[in-house]
Amino acid sequence: MKIGNREFDVNHKTYIMGILNVTPDSFSDGGKWNQKDAALAHVESMLQDGADIIDVGGESTRPGFAQVDAQEEASRVLPMIEEIRRRFDVPISVDTYKASVAEQAIQAGADLVNDVWGLKKDPAMAGVIAKHGVACCLMHNKKEAVYDNFLVDMLHETQECVNLARAAGVQADRIIVDPGVGFGKDYEMNLLTIRRLDLFRELGYPVLLGTSRKSVIGLTLDLPTSERVEGTLATTVMGVMSGCAFVRVHDIKENKRAIMMTEAILGK
Repeated sequence: MKIGNREFDVNHKTYIMGILNVTPDSFSDGGKWNQKDAALAHVESMLQDGADIIDVGGESTRPGFAQVDAQEEASRVLPMIEEIRRRFDVPISVDTYKASVAEQAIQAGADLVNDVWGLKKDPAMAGVIAKHGVACCLMHNKKEAVYDNFLVDMLHETQECVNLARAAGVQADRIIVDPGVGFGKDYEMNLLTIRRLDLFRELGYPVLLGTSRKSVIGLTLDLPTSERVEGTLATTVMGVMSGCAFVRVHDIKENKRAIMMTEAILGK
């Protein structure tokens, strides 16, 4: 799979998407990286530690987050994407579900659109992705954790996201799917999702796992966000063993080491 100018061996390796939240209110690192110099220093550190993609987000998606309009979100992410593109040779992802923000972000240098609503929030998003030929990550999400049969419904709803992309003209080799741990699911559903990542691979697309510092880890270990590294590493190992192509994380160095060790054991 090609993202930007880089080829990713999504069938045999697990790559790291490093999180850069340029927001004042993200659940784990809100306010830390919304100043340009600090953010760029953090990007450089993440790349040195082994990040393969930088994911730039301008609106928090934590529970109870304050929604921002497209103009405000764009004003946060566009200067950062432009600076990262100018200074570093790395694929850039924009974490947005708004088509207008995605359009501008792609023009600023983004190579991937990471949509936490899987194209279901903004009907124009699929067309923007198709027009520019960029990669996309389609996450499973819903407003309430209500299902008839959780695993069956979740896979079906994710396939609906893929269908929206394909109908708009997005090529199959441009699509990544994300099971959406922490979104539209209760605690037990989140654990089951991580346990059955193999089912997501059966959809036929590379899988991205995003669990870093999330509440499922906090609830399991009874720890605040600042102390969830080990729990995150356990989920990353599960992701590698299940064949996930990407993990989206805050703590790059630790996750990189866990991936390398797990791949060595698996003979990858």
